[in-house]
Amino acid sequence: MNSKHKILFVLLAVATLTAGAQNTSDADSLAAKKKVHVAFRDVDPDLLLGGISYVDMQELQKKDYTMSSLEDMYALVGGWNGNNLWGMDNERLDNNDNGNLPLVIIDGVKRPSNNVLPSEIEQVTFLKSAQAVVLYGSKGAKGAILITTKRGKVDGLRIDANANTGYHVAKEFPQYLGSAEYMTLYNEACLNDQLATGAKYSQMDIYNHAAGINPYRYPNVNYYSDDYIRKAYNRSEATLEIQGGGTRAHFYTNINYYRLEDLLNFGIAKSNYTDRFSVRGNVDLVINKSIKGFANASATFYNANKNKGNFWSEASTMRPNFPENAAPLIPIEWVDPNASKALAMLGKSLNLLDGHLFPGGTKATPSNAIADCYFGGKTRDVSRQFQFDAGFTYDMDKFVRGLSFKTLFSIDYAALYSLSYDNKYAVFIPTWSNYNAQDAIVGLTQQGDELVTGHMAMSGSSYRQTVSWNGHFDYDHTFSGGHHVTGMLLANMYTTTASGAYHRYANANLGLQAGYDYRGRYLAEVSLAGVHSARLPKGHREALSPSLTLGWNIAREEFMANSCVDDLLLSANYSDLNEDIDVYMDSKYFYLYDALWATAGSGFTWNEGATTDRTFSTMGSNPALDFIHRKEYSVSLRGAFWNRLITTDLTFFNTDMSGFIIKNPTLFPSHLQSGLSGGSFKPAINNNIQNRRGLDFSVTAQKQLGGVHATLGVVGTWLNTSWKKYDETVDPAAAQKHTEGQALDALWGYKCLGFYTTDDFDYNAATGKYTLKEGLPRPAIGGTILPGDLKHEDVNGDGTINNKDMVVLGRSGNIVALDNSGNPVGTALGTTAAPWTVGVNLTLKYKNFTLFALGNGQFGAYAMRNNSYYYMEREAKYSVNALGRWTPETADVATHPRLTTLTSANNSAASTFWIYSTNRFNIRKLQLTYDFPKEKFAGKAVQGLSLYLNGNDLLTISKNRKLMETSIGTAPQTRFYNLGVKVTL
Repeated sequence: MNSKHKILFVLLAVATLTAGAQNTSDADSLAAKKKVHVAFRDVDPDLLLGGISYVDMQELQKKDYTMSSLEDMYALVGGWNGNNLWGMDNERLDNNDNGNLPLVIIDGVKRPSNNVLPSEIEQVTFLKSAQAVVLYGSKGAKGAILITTKRGKVDGLRIDANANTGYHVAKEFPQYLGSAEYMTLYNEACLNDQLATGAKYSQMDIYNHAAGINPYRYPNVNYYSDDYIRKAYNRSEATLEIQGGGTRAHFYTNINYYRLEDLLNFGIAKSNYTDRFSVRGNVDLVINKSIKGFANASATFYNANKNKGNFWSEASTMRPNFPENAAPLIPIEWVDPNASKALAMLGKSLNLLDGHLFPGGTKATPSNAIADCYFGGKTRDVSRQFQFDAGFTYDMDKFVRGLSFKTLFSIDYAALYSLSYDNKYAVFIPTWSNYNAQDAIVGLTQQGDELVTGHMAMSGSSYRQTVSWNGHFDYDHTFSGGHHVTGMLLANMYTTTASGAYHRYANANLGLQAGYDYRGRYLAEVSLAGVHSARLPKGHREALSPSLTLGWNIAREEFMANSCVDDLLLSANYSDLNEDIDVYMDSKYFYLYDALWATAGSGFTWNEGATTDRTFSTMGSNPALDFIHRKEYSVSLRGAFWNRLITTDLTFFNTDMSGFIIKNPTLFPSHLQSGLSGGSFKPAINNNIQNRRGLDFSVTAQKQLGGVHATLGVVGTWLNTSWKKYDETVDPAAAQKHTEGQALDALWGYKCLGFYTTDDFDYNAATGKYTLKEGLPRPAIGGTILPGDLKHEDVNGDGTINNKDMVVLGRSGNIVALDNSGNPVGTALGTTAAPWTVGVNLTLKYKNFTLFALGNGQFGAYAMRNNSYYYMEREAKYSVNALGRWTPETADVATHPRLTTLTSANNSAASTFWIYSTNRFNIRKLQLTYDFPKEKFAGKAVQGLSLYLNGNDLLTISKNRKLMETSIGTAPQTRFYNLGVKVTL
């Protein structure tokens, strides 16, 4: 019995002993109306104010099998696009353990969302508005996702077992040219560039590669062929849930294991797989009439086993005829029997596949993707995560009616490291000869050393530890006459220590909440958070974040009696939250308020010959540096009509993120900058303002249609963004002068007029050179301009085409980094969302069958075809897109600039030529479930049985579907088909 089986056995034994003798139904325990988990408390759904959405995961899992905690949520929750809430870009801190997501709280503790499974979750709550997150302090100011895991609620013992197996099938593979086509077009590129050396490949070379008579001397490698990639790969998962209890205690345990294979089908890569084993459990204890305790624990063991090298990256860059004159693997039979030195060299080699295949290469290519998977060794990435929290609630009703206290302490630890066989292999450079029309290798040159270690080495070790505590007094009481009053006094903190990070990632805040409602008709809520940040200077490290919300349930007024309106709650909120998530500049979060100095070599030389490094200022000090503010007002309307035939939830929001920190502000004189070594005395200041406004909506309709019960839900978000204030130097010559007022995700580029043709040039027959005609705007973007290059519009009419002619071409969904002149620089600062995102979910129930369908879409955003698959230059691998290149004969139908062996910034620049719409609608999920009638199991050990068949990512409806479904340099996107069974005991 291995260790995993021992753990399972022990947990089953403990579960059985703890359950007690009772075996009553769980109907009574579920009779109470489910409440919604929000910040540090639970709220009746009818009293829920705007900007909050929730999903009952236990109900969803009955019809939708999902593999990750937040999967499919963008089609169920308005305002969530799968990455952020209301278009808020998330924190970029390296040791933020939740990646690029908002604050995620699991069972009251900040934790990564990828360490909890859907089968473990009871409810997911999305806190989108500022008023919903104020109590989480500065780190929660951009929204939060609350994940509440399941707890034991039944008396006696209940066991649920769930098993799934399915296959991933690739959607699209990139398509590249074969060797002969590539070599022919590369020769064309040489001629296009008017190189003195002329064409690189001879016609005989091209013929030999095309003929395929000797694929080892004249290789034509297709990395996406069946030789290397399987048609489908498996994912299997099993889950066991055990819960039960009695009068004094209840428990819940979830045991899960899944294994995921890989698309590669050769060498060590054939055995690639990822597996995960986890155990999560909790216990709720009734200590006495006033005190209840709880404890939660989780352990996760994750392993990713993979080959060395990066197959998918090399497959997108390695040309089909490379290595030249040597295939990735060459049979030893091609070596001339008389080439004794070559044979002796191979005889000593440690890397002969099947005793007769050796890796080929050149000095320029000392490795290749195929040989990597056979000889390079393998790696196991290991992750171990352990989480524990415990706390208690104390009912203080005997002191003050409605008063209670709750506290929680947690400690989480995660360790990551890699174990690898770091083998080295040599490639052999063949010397070919031809005897009697037969090729043979007459000599070999070894390139590199060989090493087969035989033992695993550890590397990349890192850890992360999070300690959390919170405690709060709660007040909840309804006075006579229907006056309901709530209150909370809160202290909350967590801190994360991570390897390689000197500063801890920390949050500490106090909170105060007071609420009132009169019979659920008139509602008011005030919240106040006292926040602290060590990222700011003394005197500015504390701040107060207030929030006020008012609500009116119009449906509960007497004049709405006997109407078609069941519920109609109108609420409005204003909040001003202080956040330090964006106290950030140049990858730094701390000491931005201090004067910074640097030293550099090549400094001053003295008479004695000694030199002194230069010391210079890079930034001045600013003791008044402050928090960034989220200033927001929102209006929400939640309604239900015709006996809940239709329910709606609409929220309009307008948010200013005010006071973003900038360097080298333009309000200071220029002589404080660009001094010695490009230094600066200008301080960092709070200045820029981002505005987001939009509409978050959700509409659900349900109806009994004969024997079919149908439920249709539509959710979505309309989002508009802009720089409300932006520090910039306005260039009067620029075509688009101001960044201020533009969208945060503005996509900048040139207006392309098509291709330059021979009519745009004067041709000198004596030199064979082209010269652009006088009177035409002079391109100054970069690269030699010849017929077949892209022609851009001189928008500002100054006779030169440069970055002053760049304009906004659309919106991308990425916040663009800009310099003080408004020019795009570097990488995106974060993500927002497409202007329109929408999700649709449909449930049809007929007898014991349930059909669930889910789709999502985005509209109004654009992207650029900006990688080497779509634009090819220099030594790039040629995709099928090269067939559409410009030539004098194809000038009217060309879809790609002329081919070139040089670099052309002019052709690769973002422009209307490369832009495409990302509008799409995805049929994300279809699942058919059959629940066997419960009466069939009366008096039997099995209490329930369900079978289901589902498919994920089945269809994308888009004009640019193939473009968006083709991954370049990474593993292909896949569709997934799954069969599952669930048994209840």
